Amino acid sequence: MSDLLNRITAKPGHCGGRPCVRGMRIRVSDVLDLLAAGLTAVEIVDEMPDIEPDDVRACVAYANRFMVHPVLAA
Repeated sequence: MSDLLNRITAKPGHCGGRPCVRGMRIRVSDVLDLLAAGLTAVEIVDEMPDIEPDDVRACVAYANRFMVHPVLAA
C-alpha cells in the first residue's frame, strides 16, 4: 500500500496544501467525489486522462488511512 500512497502529494501553496494526485492539480477529494457520485475507476480515468487506475486506488487508500484509527471508548 505504501507504493500507492507515494502517488499522493501535499505541498503548501499547491491546491491550498490539499492532497493531490502525483503533484497535479487533481485533488484526492475530486477523485473521491466522483467515486461517491457513482463513477467507476475506469470512468474517472476516461474523464481525467492524466491519471491512472492506480491513482484512483491511491486516493481511496489515502482516505482509508485517515479514517482507520483507534477509537477509545469512554
